[in-house]
Amino acid sequence: MKPATPVSTEPYPLRVSDASAAAEEVRIPLQAIRGRGAASAMAHRFERVAREVVDDGWGHEPGAAQDGDAPAAPATRVHLETARSAICANDSPDIFFERSVNPYRGCEHGCIYCYARPTHSYLNFSPGLDFETQIVAKHNIAQVLRQELVQPRYVPRLLNIGSATDCYQPVERDLKLTRSVIEVMREARHPFSLITKSSGVERDLDLLAPLAAQRLAAVYVTITTLDATLARRMEPRAAAPHRRLRTIRALADAGVPVGVSVAPQIPFITEDMEHVLEAARDAGARTAFYTVLRLPWELDALFREWLTVHYPQRAERVMARVQDLHHLTDAQRAAGKTYDSDFVTRMKGSGLWADLLRQRFANTCRRLGLNREREGLDLGQFRPGLLRGQGSLF
Repeated sequence: MKPATPVSTEPYPLRVSDASAAAEEVRIPLQAIRGRGAASAMAHRFERVAREVVDDGWGHEPGAAQDGDAPAAPATRVHLETARSAICANDSPDIFFERSVNPYRGCEHGCIYCYARPTHSYLNFSPGLDFETQIVAKHNIAQVLRQELVQPRYVPRLLNIGSATDCYQPVERDLKLTRSVIEVMREARHPFSLITKSSGVERDLDLLAPLAAQRLAAVYVTITTLDATLARRMEPRAAAPHRRLRTIRALADAGVPVGVSVAPQIPFITEDMEHVLEAARDAGARTAFYTVLRLPWELDALFREWLTVHYPQRAERVMARVQDLHHLTDAQRAAGKTYDSDFVTRMKGSGLWADLLRQRFANTCRRLGLNREREGLDLGQFRPGLLRGQGSLF
């Protein structure tokens, strides 16, 4: 992946909502940033000099809060990137889609477990606070996507929108890049799915509902836990769990096939998978899937830092079970490794604890009637000529 080349580095006039009001008082060390997932702008693997001192919003740099003042929250900055390509091919056999489109890099939701965080290092940004405060928006993605779909060599495949970072994160309210992508897909009659943990998807029901009726669209909503306090710590700027259930209901009522993602499963942290699946089914979800926690590259240290801030008493136990889920050898454990990137096992894990998790999921889905039928999207309706203004005889 090549570094992004933003055409503008001026801050986008984005209103940042107050995400600091938690459901209950949570006492954490001062180095933690309230309303953000990461507690620091940690160094990344491409930096030549490690950062020893970080201005994380609590220091006394110019413009920072002084003693007795409310701490200044790190502001969100949006960089506009001129994209050279829109569709990313996927050759991973453990992912159900073959292609993806991601309008944004970085995500203001700030989910601490996000496997996309290390990709911010390629942009010379920190996978920590930078990932959730330095957002790169591909302002021309709809035009580039249109050009790629009309290429004579293009063959439609299963395509997902928002597989890396959330396509309905807050900046989408203003930029509407995801909506522009859906409009192109509609014109070409190209089937797609999208995944989000934002209620913002409801805005585009006017596009999604007619496409779903033609077997051209499906939506997956991620609900990691129903525990609102945990969700606020773990996914600080995403929609509350009860709000995501309302989104599932809105999608289902509009006739959009909707599934629920209970990913990732984190040992001793997310312990209510069965309740999430049942609530999602009651709201209208037809399908479900899960993955286990993956900690590639800098995400390992970042997640450990989050555990130390929020769950210091169980941090060691959590990390030991994560190693168990990935069935690491004694040598790998001794080296401090917590993740195996093997295609066969990285998503669901392997070994005893992974098998128990798999049984829990399968038994619950069977009891609730989830995953009994999968409505496939219709690739045969793709008409690239419609994008060229040629019309169609069909």
